[in-house]
Order: sequence, then structure tokens, then C-alpha cells
Amino acid sequence: MNKSRLALVLAIAALAAAFFAFGGHRYLSVEQFRAQQAAIQAYYQAHPWEAGAAFFALYVAVTGLSLPGAAVMTLAAGAIFGLLWGVLIVSFASTIGATLAFLASRFVLRDWVQARYGDRLRPVNEGIAREGAFYLFALRLVPAFPYVAVNLLMGLTPIRVWTYFWVSQVGMFAATVAFVYAGTRLGEFRFSVGLLAAFALIGFFPLIAKRMLQAARARRVYAGWTRPAAFDRNLIVIGAGSAGLVSAYIAAAVKAKVTLVEKHLMGGDCLNTGCVPSKALIRSAKFVAQARKAGELGIRAANVDFDFADIMERVQRVVKAIEPHDSVARYTGLGVECIHGEAKMISPWAVEISAPDGNKQTLTTRSIVIAAGARPFVPPIPGIEKMDCLTSDTVWGLRKLPPRLVVLGGGPIGAELAQAFARLGSRVSQVEMLPRLLPREDPEVSEMLRRKFVEEGVRVLVGHKAKEFLLDNGSKTLLCEHQGREVRIEFDALLCAVGRVANTSGYGLEELGIPVGPARTVETNEFLQTRYPNIYACGDVAGPYQFTHIAAHQAWYASVNALFGALRKFRADYSVIPWATFTDPEVARVGLSETEAKERNIPCEVSTYGIDELDRAIADGAAHGMVKVLTVPGKDRILGATIVGEHAGDLLAEYVAAMRHGFGMNKILGTIHIYPTLAEANKYAAGVWKKAHAPRGVLRLAEKYHAWMRAGR
Repeated sequence: MNKSRLALVLAIAALAAAFFAFGGHRYLSVEQFRAQQAAIQAYYQAHPWEAGAAFFALYVAVTGLSLPGAAVMTLAAGAIFGLLWGVLIVSFASTIGATLAFLASRFVLRDWVQARYGDRLRPVNEGIAREGAFYLFALRLVPAFPYVAVNLLMGLTPIRVWTYFWVSQVGMFAATVAFVYAGTRLGEFRFSVGLLAAFALIGFFPLIAKRMLQAARARRVYAGWTRPAAFDRNLIVIGAGSAGLVSAYIAAAVKAKVTLVEKHLMGGDCLNTGCVPSKALIRSAKFVAQARKAGELGIRAANVDFDFADIMERVQRVVKAIEPHDSVARYTGLGVECIHGEAKMISPWAVEISAPDGNKQTLTTRSIVIAAGARPFVPPIPGIEKMDCLTSDTVWGLRKLPPRLVVLGGGPIGAELAQAFARLGSRVSQVEMLPRLLPREDPEVSEMLRRKFVEEGVRVLVGHKAKEFLLDNGSKTLLCEHQGREVRIEFDALLCAVGRVANTSGYGLEELGIPVGPARTVETNEFLQTRYPNIYACGDVAGPYQFTHIAAHQAWYASVNALFGALRKFRADYSVIPWATFTDPEVARVGLSETEAKERNIPCEVSTYGIDELDRAIADGAAHGMVKVLTVPGKDRILGATIVGEHAGDLLAEYVAAMRHGFGMNKILGTIHIYPTLAEANKYAAGVWKKAHAPRGVLRLAEKYHAWMRAGR
């Protein structure tokens, strides 16, 4: 803290101390004012301008120094000056004082707070930069929220001073009028109609003003568009993946008239090219690996010879078996109108649908949910366009196993497919630009997976940056850079798994001016609304998480808000987000990792239990991995959990429930877990935590007590 900041802090502290030392707080009470009211009124009658100026200056000082008494002074203003002059004086004095407190907080603390907690405050800063006036106005409309706290906390944000001043002036006006009016009745021991109306205004004005603000925003956004007098549908959903299916299902369940439009296949990526086929392939590959291992151990096993084409056909049979769950027939039976075609928003309330045969129809709707999903991203590396690059969308068309396969990407999709193809017999080279696999997980998790991959024959090339692809007489080569030198990798097939990008073109975003954010996803607010309040987005197209279960989670908020938002809207809750990578061993996580906790300076305790000690894991030949739990220091509240091992995704559910519903390690330890099961690992991890928090003093007393009892006392 520099000298000027220190001087300001000392000056404010000295003034506040003097205020209390000389009993200033006693004068700012209703009882004291009533006792002096006659004298004050007399002075005001004799010297109106001096009294007004003195009161104005005192009010500014009290609010500027964040001293108690502003509410009493507001009542006093009404009693002394009457409604008109009282409102005028208090309105400007309170705003000036609030702005001075705001500036003092900004000058003294903002730089330090932002430097120390900038990462955690980034979402707040971005929200304030985008809609700071609205947030401040909402806070000012609620007198129950301490104005002192608003002044000091908003000073730590990037909101502009002028914005803070005028929004405060407008936002506090209703409460000022109500309290000043109440002051004009000070001393009357009865409720008048006017007094009741004044306090009713305090209660209802926030709701009225919020509605007015929303209406004003809507008028600006919808300017130039003609709203239909009536609508064909309550809801139109664009895209029939996980998010779209759940949105349509909920709408039909609450008896809304809903249309679901899909231009390709019902079920989206998850059913057709993502979760379902990849897990079917992983299961087949695991079976092959287990059979081979049994043979190596001298255990008689079934014939392990297999045909790759048969395995890929089995994958398609699994997809076909699950397909009815997401079919047109099922959703039509649920009350959803399903249309095969390409949707395009031509106004905020109208969607044009082009059928495969070229016919078009336009439907009007009160609300729209965009659930257009995402697609694999293929990076613009020189020469990649000549490689017949496979992605998680197209790899399922293979019927011949690639002898040498390069997998570009070390994230979840790349890791799952690299291991599966290696187990099926491909010589796999996995290329990852970052220093380790699964870079979102802790380093020891990445290392466990790397060791397993190397053991199974995967050539793991982390820290390798793909620079160029070469094609020479049918021979394919990837040139990488690693630690300043060139590495050449020859291969027969390339699988690109470096991430997915949201589908944001072709259905009217550009024409409606709906913005796409830096992450190349559709911009939404906390209610999943886009620029237009009646158009929502959810799932991969909205982010920030690209998981099927999160798409379904968001779909509930999007559809309920779209249908019932006029009555009540719900903020999407991302407080407890689990995910899993279905490699062997599986990796599952919810909440913070230890690495993230360190990066964010979040204090935590770490309890780790090695699954190699678990009886069931030993019996199953799966004695590897760990359960790692982060807790609040000195408490059993769970901040995050990572599980590495067999069925990690299933085992994680206990920690997801604990974090979501607020129970901790003590409750997990006190829960009976069946023996012998893998789920016991969660109980033993809780036991590790409990052992670290054993009451040492009580145990010493217990030891002395037992010794005393052994002595025959």
C-alpha cells in the first residue's frame, strides 16, 4: 500500500473513530431526533438555506464514510424539509456519498483484490463489464441489501464512475421517496394510507422496475421485427441430440405444442458417432485385450482371433439397439412433432424448415431452443487435407484395421480411441502438443494413463507439435517438432481428436445478429437466453462443457425457462459437474483437482487411497488406480474428487451426490458399503481423511483410561 492509500485509510479511520468517540452515533437515532425535533425545526424556519446545506453535507459525510445513521437521516429529512425538498436533498446527497465511498474502496483496495483474486473474479468482471448497470440497478432496487456493502464491493469492479453515479441515483429513488414520506409522518403513532403506500412502493417497485427494464431491453432487441399476433407452436427445438431431445421431451410432458427439427439423425452425435459407438468399441477392445492376456498367462481362453469388420458391425448393432430410445416413433408417441429437415430462424419467432425433397414450410413459435451440437475440429496443419483424415464422426465407417495409426490429440476422445485401436492390433502413435495426456487432470493421473498406454504398446508422444503432413507415392508422414528437433512419424491412417467446435452457422444466427463468443459457442446469459430473450441455446452449441449429461442438464433450464419464463426463470447451475474418460483405467472427476486448487490459491486438504489395496480390485485383477478427495482444511466438506480405476465413472456418483446435497466425508465413512465391492474404495478414502483428523487428545485420554482399567481399578 503506497503512502497516498495509507493516508486515506488513516484519515477515514480517524474520522470514524472520532464519530464514535464523541458520541455521534447517539445523535443519529430516532429518539434523539424526536427530542431535538422542535429546535431543529425552529432553526430551519429561521435559516432554511443554511440548514439545508448543513444537512446535505452531514448526509454526504455519513454515507461517504459508511457510518450508521443514513436511514434515520432520511426519515429526518422528511420530518424537517417535507416530501419535495427532503427527496431532493437526500437523493443527491446519498448518491454523492455513495460515490465517494465507492471511489475510496476503488482507490485503496481494487488493485490489490484484482491482483490477488483476479482469476476467481474474472466471471464477475466480465459480467460487470457487460451488464454492470443492470446488476447495480437490481441491487439498488432492493433496500434490504445493505447500500454500504454495494458501495464498497462495486468499487472493486471495473464499472465506470459515471455509470455508478447515475444508476445509483435512479435505483435508490423509490426507496428515498418512501422513507422520506415516512419521515413526514414521524411522530404519528398510526398508519396512514400514504405511509402504507410508501412502504408498498419499496416492496413492489423492484419488481415493477425490473419488468420495465426487461421491456425496454426487449424493445431495443426486437426493434425492426414484427411479432406475430398468434403462434403456431409454444416451442421449436433445433437439433435432436441430447439437449434437443430433452428439451422437446420436457415441453411435451407439460403439454406444450412443440416441434423438434433434425436435419440428420435422431439422437445426434452421442448415439450415432460419440458416446454409444465409442463405448461399444472400447468394450470389444477390452475383451480382446483380456483374452490375449489370459493366453499369455497360460489360462485357457476362447479363441482370440477376431475380424475387425465384425467388431465394427457389432458397434453398429449396439447403436441400432439403442436407437429406438431416441426415435421419431418414440417422441411422436410422447407428443412431440418431429420433422426431418433443415431449420433456419428467419425472425425471432419464425423458423423456416426445408425438407430433403426441397419443400419448405414456415412455423411461428413463442420460443426457440437452439441445440445444434458440435462437430470435430480439424486443425489447419499443412498437408492434412491430403490425409483422408478420420474423426470421431467418420471413424465408424472403417472396416479394415489400420496397421499404423496416428492419433492426433491427448484429450479424452483421443485417449479412448488410441487405446481401443492399440488393443485391437494397430500400432498407435499418439501425438499431443502439451506435456502430458489428459491435461485437465492432475499430473499423477496423466502419468498413470501414460504408463498403461506404453505397457499396451501405444507410442505416447507428448510435447510433440504437429507441423506438416507429407504424402509421397502413397506413403504418409507426419513431421513433428519436439524439444527443438524434427520427429518423423510414418503412418497409414490419421485420426484427428483435438477437440470439437460448436455448429454456429446455417440456421440463422448471423441473420438475427445472435453473437458467438470467444470460445466459438453461442453467447447466453445465466438463464441460457441469447440476445433475444425468447431464443435459448443449450448443449455443445452453448458450452461451456461438452458432455452429453451436461447437455441434458442445460436442456431442463432452457426448456423450462422458454415455456415458463414469464412466471419464473431459473439460473443454470454448474456448481457440481462430473465427467469421466473411459480409458482403462477409467478417469472420473467432479469439482476441483489438486492442480486447479493450487492455481486458484484455494486451500485444501488431500486424502488419497490406493485401489491396489482393495480386496475386490485384487480379486478382479484390477488392483490399480486411486481415490483422491479434496476437502476444506479442518472440515469434511468435499471440494473435489478424482477416481482412477475400474468403473471410476460409476464410483464417482457417491461424491457427486455428496457435493450436490451437502454431506461430507464423515457421512460417507458412516455409510455401509457391501463387501467385497469396488465402492468400498470411497469408504476407505473417507477413512484416510478421518485418520488424519483423529482427535489426538481424546485418544491419549482413552489410552490412559484403558491402562487404568487394566490395572484392576
